[in-house]
Amino acid sequence: MRSWRMFVRREGNATSTFYRTRGKRLLDLGLAVPALAVAMPVIALVSLGVAAALGRPVIFAQERPGLGGRPFRFRKFRTMTAERDNAGNLKPDAERLTELGRVLRALSLDELPQLWNVVRGEMSLVGPRPLLIEYLDRYSPRQARRHEVLPGITGWAQVNGRNALTWDQKFEYDVWYVDNVSLAVDVRILLKTLTSVASRRGITPDDSVAVPVFRGSFESRAE
Repeated sequence: MRSWRMFVRREGNATSTFYRTRGKRLLDLGLAVPALAVAMPVIALVSLGVAAALGRPVIFAQERPGLGGRPFRFRKFRTMTAERDNAGNLKPDAERLTELGRVLRALSLDELPQLWNVVRGEMSLVGPRPLLIEYLDRYSPRQARRHEVLPGITGWAQVNGRNALTWDQKFEYDVWYVDNVSLAVDVRILLKTLTSVASRRGITPDDSVAVPVFRGSFESRAE
């Protein structure tokens, strides 16, 4: 990562400020709008497949913290059933994940609805992944800096290990990105994302279904 810090710092402050305030949004719209249009047949097919396998709704929607920690409606295709045990609690993710869901996750097709979040300005193509609302009061001040930029569909942590990383590692990558946002970094991340998705690297830790719950900065350092 050190070589990238040196590279990014060579960019002029004026160029970096313009990209943060306007250029990044232009890039998002310039890529997300045509991508959404091209992906519509795939989105339609996936919607039909999810409806057949899981019923309606086909979209999983949840409040997630965005820029400044402000909540927005995060969207992705459903990949799991809503099965519950005898006590009324949701069964473990591994038991609820469908075969179709595994395919969608492996190909990252479950993330396609987030292009609409990007068009709406709630997310960016590149940025820290939006996590759960309940994590907000568990971050250290440094970790909370991940909310100084829009959350992204992909990010610096995703192309450097994705869910195979520890929470501490993810947050360090997120903060590095916040401090080094630039066109060069975003293009590099987008290109690396294509290769990561193609190779299916780091989809889940140890090939498990879900990432561990973030319990707080003190616990994450102790693990």
